[in-house]
Amino acid sequence: MTVPAAGGGASAAAWLSDAALVHLRRVADWPELTSTRYEVVELIARGGMGAVYRARDLELGREVALKVVSLPEDDAAARTLREARTIARLEHPGIVPVHDVGTLADGRVYYTMKLVRGDRLDVHAAAQGTTALLLRIYVRVCEAVAFAHAHGVIHRDLKPQNIMVGAFGEVLVMDWGVAKDNGCEVRIANGELNSLGTPDASRRPDSQFAIRTSQPLEATTLPGTVLGTPGYMAPEQAAGNAGAVDERGDVYALGAILRDLLQVGEAGAAPAPLLAIAARAMAADPGARYQRVTELAADVLAYLEARPVSAHREGLIERARRVGAKYRTPILLVLAYLLMRALLLLLVGPAGAARNGP
Repeated sequence: MTVPAAGGGASAAAWLSDAALVHLRRVADWPELTSTRYEVVELIARGGMGAVYRARDLELGREVALKVVSLPEDDAAARTLREARTIARLEHPGIVPVHDVGTLADGRVYYTMKLVRGDRLDVHAAAQGTTALLLRIYVRVCEAVAFAHAHGVIHRDLKPQNIMVGAFGEVLVMDWGVAKDNGCEVRIANGELNSLGTPDASRRPDSQFAIRTSQPLEATTLPGTVLGTPGYMAPEQAAGNAGAVDERGDVYALGAILRDLLQVGEAGAAPAPLLAIAARAMAADPGARYQRVTELAADVLAYLEARPVSAHREGLIERARRVGAKYRTPILLVLAYLLMRALLLLLVGPAGAARNGP
């Protein structure tokens, strides 16, 4: 598609190419950051609620991820601010830290966070292919989610695409945009925001940005609203009952993630104990699932350490194999000792009998 340039005469015959239109649309959509300490470098991702950019912090000389809400509407702004405040109070190595939050000149809310470099879990898993290593990454994901649960936050959109694995072993749970936060409050009025949502009295008092609410995030989720991703949503969440989703909803999603990891792990059928763990986590009845993420993680750790798994009832042969795998080194040493003793008896036996003969 091309459009004629504005104006008459020779300029009227000028046309803008599709590439030029795309460039103009991209530049026009970039956030105006002249009143902030940040400078946009490039677009990282775009979604329905907003976009994430790689930006440069001009004061500290570092790169950050900058998320900007699409429209300067109170509901979208409040949701974005709740997301920033939710992440900000979840100080855990497995959750991306938030640095700053504020409003642009056009009233749109933004916040900055650590710029994460690495691969999504699904991409990393496809390249890794070692079940034991993937399971240890999985346990770290569970630890971050369990930490959030301990602080009253339910993620509600856990999936491999929302988990990043860094080049130095970092494991980070991302995208808390639809999280259910039972402890978050937003109180802003008559002023733009400075660091982490505190009203800045030095800014213009007639700012257009004014949100007054003490309701948790769940108050903005209407009955029947479906939040999450198909394939990772618990049945109660997929049915549009997002308000009733509790920790067990995240347990279900973690079970689906484990299912995916088992499909891309080492060649061959997945071990029965791991399949049983995933099945319990993904039970249709919330009461039949693990009731806490810590219980799920404990079973995965038990498997890694060759201990019994609560979700799986093993048979005698299977138990013997597990114990054999756990104590492989000492068993091999004992067998080697017995073999050497047997060989010595075979070699020394006839000679000793000859010496002791008539």
